[in-house]
Amino acid sequence: MAENKRRGEDAGDERLPEDAVVDDTAEDDATSEEEPVSRGGTATRKRALAESTEGRKTRKDTERIGLFARIARFFREVVAELRKVIWPTRKELLTYTAVVVTFVAVMLAIVAGLDYGFAKAVLWVFGNPS
Repeated sequence: MAENKRRGEDAGDERLPEDAVVDDTAEDDATSEEEPVSRGGTATRKRALAESTEGRKTRKDTERIGLFARIARFFREVVAELRKVIWPTRKELLTYTAVVVTFVAVMLAIVAGLDYGFAKAVLWVFGNPS
C-alpha cells in the first residue's frame, strides 16, 4: 500500500511494468465509423468527412464568378493584406535605408578590390601582352 502512494501516483492507478508489451492495434481495429474520433473530439468520422467535402468548391461555383469580379476580389484582398502590414516609421525607414546603402557600398569595395587584385595577379603570372 505504501508503494502505491508514492509521489505522483494515485491508489487506484494501475500501471504496467516497464517491460510489458502493449498491443495498441486491437483498439484501432475495434473502432467503427459511428464511434468518436480518438483525438479528443466528439465528432464522428462521418461528420468530419461531411464537413471536409462541404467546404470544397466545385468547378461550377468558380465559373459563376466573372472575370472582373475575380479581379476586384483580388484587389480587395491585396488591400486587406496591406492593412495588416506593420509599416516602419520615417526614422526607421531612413535607418534601414542607410544600413542597406552602407552594406552595398562595403560589398562593392570588397568586390572591386578583389577584381583589381586578381587582374594584377593574372597579368603578373601570364605577362603583360603589350
